Amino acid sequence: MFFLAIFLFLLVYCGMCFFFGYMGWNWLEHSFSFRHKKTYILVILVLSLSIFVGYSTSSAVLQTIGYYWLTLTGYGLVLLPIAILLFFLFKKKGIRIIGFGVIFTYVLILSVGTYYAWSPVERNYEVTINKSSERDNLKILMASDFHLGSIVGENHLKKFAHLVEETSPDIVLIPGDLIDDHIEPFLQKNMGKIMTEIKAPLGVYATLGNHDYYGNDDEKIVEEMEKHGIEVLTDEVTMIENDFYLIGRNDDTDDDRAGINELIAHLEHSKPLIMLDHQPNELDEAMKSGIDLILSGHTHRGQLFPGNLLTNLLYENDYGLLKKEELNSIVSSGFGTWGPPLRLGTRSEVVVINVKFK
Repeated sequence: MFFLAIFLFLLVYCGMCFFFGYMGWNWLEHSFSFRHKKTYILVILVLSLSIFVGYSTSSAVLQTIGYYWLTLTGYGLVLLPIAILLFFLFKKKGIRIIGFGVIFTYVLILSVGTYYAWSPVERNYEVTINKSSERDNLKILMASDFHLGSIVGENHLKKFAHLVEETSPDIVLIPGDLIDDHIEPFLQKNMGKIMTEIKAPLGVYATLGNHDYYGNDDEKIVEEMEKHGIEVLTDEVTMIENDFYLIGRNDDTDDDRAGINELIAHLEHSKPLIMLDHQPNELDEAMKSGIDLILSGHTHRGQLFPGNLLTNLLYENDYGLLKKEELNSIVSSGFGTWGPPLRLGTRSEVVVINVKFK
């Protein structure tokens, strides 16, 4: 099944690149009498292969070029048929103007998408937990899906550290996907130095996401994070100042992860129960178990439109706040990006949750 999936992806990708290249050549040839066919084919081949060469050489530049190219060809499946339809509607006239219209749309997509990916915003939610606590309020800053690696690096991480300082939360929570598969870029670029700057009065806590497992570096990730002051809860529970429980689940990728009931069986359920669970898959189980607040990421809210339509179908809560009886589920679209460093229909974000206890 794995090799079949790879074969199908390559087949579709090759088809997308050929279609995009063929349409581009037709436009250049008919609009400008362009004749350098061999040069054009070489450029298309280089762009098409850049994503694979980028990964094999760990080149962030080639990976970025490859992902931008993938985005262009992907949206080309929508934009180029529209251009063909307009061409025939105008009785095969105006091909040059139609082509420039497509180029303008691509420039707009890449410009807006890049801005939304690298310009994080603050989202705010108000949550009430019907349990008593020593404190009346709790200010949580939550951010998920950093995907720190070759593309998302020090500069973006510094923005997060600045937002934490600016927001002054009581506690910082990171529900998974700290690293983008492999920890080497994190170590090589000394990103841990920036992680050390992330502080909050009640501490900084994280759990692992699916991408933290893919490179088999999960143990190293936990070690590195804790070295820099971030406590990673791996199927663990900790009590914060005798006020509330913080429960951190291993990701669904881990076949041996503990069930929710197993983790909270011996806890005082009269105290607030806050859980970090990277993938928002088990909301019913969390609700029945008495969890008060569950924080997740993973979905990226599709990251690139129309991906949000798919995540909305796949998850009961793919983004934002959902209340199920006494359970409050909050899902973030993420702070970093996976794949293309672009966002359309979503935006890089941190989530500030103002919790009131009754």
